[in-house]
Amino acid sequence: MKNELVIVLDFGGQYNQLIARRVRECGVYCEVRSYKTPLEELKKLDPKGIIFTGGPNSVYDESSPHIDKAIFDMGIPVLGICYGCQLMAYTLGGRVETCSVSEYGRTETFYDKSSVIFGAVESLPESDIAWMSHTDFVAQIPEGFRITAHTKDCPAAAFENAERRLYAVQFHPEVNHTRHGVDMLAAFVKNVCGCKCDWNMKDYAKTAIEQIRAKVGEGRALLALSGGVDSSVACALMSKAIGDRLTCVFVDHGFMRKNEGDEVESAFKDRNVNFIRVDASERFISKLTGISDPETKRKYIGEEFILVFEDEAKKIGAVDFLVQGTIYPDVIESGTGDAAVIKSHHNVGGLPDCVDFKEIIEPLRLLFKDEVRKLGSELGLPDYLVWRQPFPGPGLAIRIIGEITREKLEILRDADLIFREEIANAHLDREISQYFAVLTDMRSVGVMGDGRTYDYTLTLRGVTTSDFMTADFARIPYEVLEKASIRIVNEVGHINRVCYDITGKPPATIEWE
Repeated sequence: MKNELVIVLDFGGQYNQLIARRVRECGVYCEVRSYKTPLEELKKLDPKGIIFTGGPNSVYDESSPHIDKAIFDMGIPVLGICYGCQLMAYTLGGRVETCSVSEYGRTETFYDKSSVIFGAVESLPESDIAWMSHTDFVAQIPEGFRITAHTKDCPAAAFENAERRLYAVQFHPEVNHTRHGVDMLAAFVKNVCGCKCDWNMKDYAKTAIEQIRAKVGEGRALLALSGGVDSSVACALMSKAIGDRLTCVFVDHGFMRKNEGDEVESAFKDRNVNFIRVDASERFISKLTGISDPETKRKYIGEEFILVFEDEAKKIGAVDFLVQGTIYPDVIESGTGDAAVIKSHHNVGGLPDCVDFKEIIEPLRLLFKDEVRKLGSELGLPDYLVWRQPFPGPGLAIRIIGEITREKLEILRDADLIFREEIANAHLDREISQYFAVLTDMRSVGVMGDGRTYDYTLTLRGVTTSDFMTADFARIPYEVLEKASIRIVNEVGHINRVCYDITGKPPATIEWE
């Protein structure tokens, strides 16, 4: 059975994949496509609705992304968000101008509840908080439309032509900061598009397995297994698809957490998969000697990962495909289409020219972290793997600010373990989405044992998030932070100061590098 489909057209904003995730939360399968996708191709996909995303450009700039006006005459409901809102107005004869007062962040917004988008949300008051992020605004809506929301400085915060099923909102309903925003998207998907919501992780798993079998055929695949949630779920999915033609290679690059290499081996060596552990720590650490720039670290680690897997593939024999646990946030932050690069991820960017694999398979590329966990449970993985604490592919290499040394790695491993132990002791390990320690390159004066010290400053980081696209700092109780700080300073050498990071995402990222 073919699932219902909503298409998200990507105009280069940073929240684009989050829109798709919200639609999938409604039980509707959703794909993200470039705004350059030909209309004939969109018609063949037979979507129930189309959503235009935000973006960093100005619609009145000729070099900015634009859309064929005919898309509005296809009879398919369209929702424009932020840049997509301005694009709809501009394309259909409205006027877009630079704001005299830009709106960023939480903004009081006044709603007309006679609109189906807002009226279907029973708990939505006539004024509420929406998340704005724009320097342009719709100064005049197109003919045939009516305004359905406004703010103090934005006269057309939402507008619609219900007869043509065309809707636009200047704010971002997909982010948690917009109260009832997800309900507004649900109203568009269900009430306007008429979706029956027939998609779930069980269906996704079935479709993904079929697609993997069709792609791999009788070939063999090599999986980059880190032991984290993403690669573990990718392993379960691939093993169901191709069985013993999958080989899992765990590369210990020397940047793992305390005892983690042994823990990964213990978890997978007896799970009925071809498991190989490669100690490449010397190779990776040598590669990064003298390197301080975070982007260079990530790129070097990514390149070296591919080369290590190529070496292992040659030892194993003919291997056609390399499998990676890439997920949506990795892709977004590495920059796709017209989106900006936030930071490169070691598992994003394709194959370098020198490797022998035919292709990369990324079976989780369309999923967010919470969806990956749901899929893992659907595939029968145990909770201790599904709920493993997130850990970036480059590991501690991007949690050490500046140049990496073996001494710094040992300092950070010991400090990070203490922090994780205290979080677990306080029974907060399921409540905090991600928590870890960062070794800064800053030294400061301290006093220990009546003597002067001049040692490193360690930063602790904890965040709560549902999607890892936006995040708030975790309100860890002071007594837990105090216990961790006292233990770290007393038990770990060369640290005399401990700080806690209280910055959200945005403006920061979750990791420091």
